[in-house]
Amino acid sequence: MKLSEIYTKNKLIFSFEVFPPKNANTENLFEELAKMNKQNPALISVTYGAGGSNRNLSLEIVKELKNHLKQPVMPHFTCICSSRKYIEKYIQEIEELGITNILALRGDEPQEIEVCYRDFKSALDLIEYLKNHSELEFAVAAYPEKHPKAKTFDDDINVLLKKQELGAKVAYTQVFFDNESYYNFYDICNKKGVTIPVIPGIMPVISYNQLKRIVELSGTKIDSKVMSYFEKYKDSKEDTIKAGIEFASLQCEKLIKFGVKGMHFYTLNKAKSSTEVIKNIT
Repeated sequence: MKLSEIYTKNKLIFSFEVFPPKNANTENLFEELAKMNKQNPALISVTYGAGGSNRNLSLEIVKELKNHLKQPVMPHFTCICSSRKYIEKYIQEIEELGITNILALRGDEPQEIEVCYRDFKSALDLIEYLKNHSELEFAVAAYPEKHPKAKTFDDDINVLLKKQELGAKVAYTQVFFDNESYYNFYDICNKKGVTIPVIPGIMPVISYNQLKRIVELSGTKIDSKVMSYFEKYKDSKEDTIKAGIEFASLQCEKLIKFGVKGMHFYTLNKAKSSTEVIKNIT
């Protein structure tokens, strides 16, 4: 089912994000995916590393999801350091698999790479190319707390408007822990003419140290009270997971009241927390 069809349904839509495991052992991942599939997700998105690292493993996971597990799948598709020829080949591979939806991103700059092509400098370059050279429908990223490299909030929303103009069907937000940032972002988007669904990105916390790392790397804002809340449980994995489920469930309940069309769960390759949140709110 295409993105343009998924978010027209009169029900709350759930999607999950996973990534290729570092050790390339996908057995545990597929066990977790089978658990996620019990929630009937509209999509499972599959990432890969900066500069296209582990993209081959990512594609193998996409194939397994599509052909054997029969799960709806949306590959991530980044362009930084990729040549036009490589992008063309990758589009062909994706379309031959029968994939209809992708998440189009600029991607992170790789730390170490021998050759970095600059055929595509931004997500907009990639999106325009996809529009003209494929039948794929594409989702895009959105940033409730502003993209770190955007000069102003208005500039960032203008980029989202351009993505919409080029054919984006839905936007998934970066993870956030303060709903007010999403409400404010949504209202501004609405006033500026963003009409595509802007789906909140939710990450149930499963580790205090991991939470700190994500906040540091992404620049996501987090209230000191929230950090203190999770710090209380940092020495107990079980209690941290429980607290993460409770926090994310409350967050989602409030988002539903606000009127969102769905949630995109950053699962960290673990089914339990995200699926428990869904059970709590449905």
